[in-house]
Amino acid sequence: MHQQDPPDSFGSLDVTELFCARCQRSQPVRKHLLLVLPNGNQFDLRCAVCGESVGHKTDNDQQTFADTLKLS
Repeated sequence: MHQQDPPDSFGSLDVTELFCARCQRSQPVRKHLLLVLPNGNQFDLRCAVCGESVGHKTDNDQQTFADTLKLS
């Protein structure tokens, strides 16, 4: 008997707050697109209060790259 993989319940989660070393507390974050890559997009997560970089995120959405190629 073959067992099926469980469905992806959450899909992609987005961060709303992270700890900021400059502010010394958890602050809301803003996502800034850094790179559009063939295997997904890379984002820089920055503190919404002071602008300090507090993390990075890479998604697996390849559609942006495909759309960029169509525009060229």
